[in-house]
Amino acid sequence: MRYYTITLLVLLLVACGKPQEQYTKIVSGDIVVAFGDSVTYGYNVSKAQNYPTLLAALTGWNVINAGISGERADQAKNRIPSVIEQYQPKAVLIELGGNDFLKRRDVKAVKEDLRAIIQAVKSRNALPILVAVPSLSPFAALGKPSDASIYRELADEENIPLIHSVFSDVLRNEDLKLDQIHPNAQGYQQMTDGMVIQLRALGIL
Repeated sequence: MRYYTITLLVLLLVACGKPQEQYTKIVSGDIVVAFGDSVTYGYNVSKAQNYPTLLAALTGWNVINAGISGERADQAKNRIPSVIEQYQPKAVLIELGGNDFLKRRDVKAVKEDLRAIIQAVKSRNALPILVAVPSLSPFAALGKPSDASIYRELADEENIPLIHSVFSDVLRNEDLKLDQIHPNAQGYQQMTDGMVIQLRALGIL
């Protein structure tokens, strides 16, 4: 609990400590697609405990869980047009790359696959919101994961909002993770709380 409180305070200070670009506000009832892999789907937790369900409860948004366990970014870029066509969302939360890293795909290729997803969302007049994923690194192997650099790069290059650090912070705490790559129920709650803090700071919520 102490770690949880400290993490939220740090995120709040980061959010409030520097000016951030403001984006179009998404209001209660608007459709938001959570697009990603098993972390979005909610691996080995109940539907009520996955982050899209928790986010819907905290925001009032109509959050569609479009996560597929095991999906890579190169696969997801072929799926995103039909998902947007089906749901017509105001925004799409993009949480992908973990499976690509595990498969040792070239990081530059992963970055361009994510860019293709971002641009597909933009082309349909929805807001892409990128969720940073931890990189594979010696620090991650020692239990100290941090966001892969391509997420900040993409957010800056594409001028889109980035949700940073929340996933990595969960995986730093043994009490918040199911295994080395998935949050447990408590971890999903902390991840969602951190996302909400950043979404508010960005003016999206």
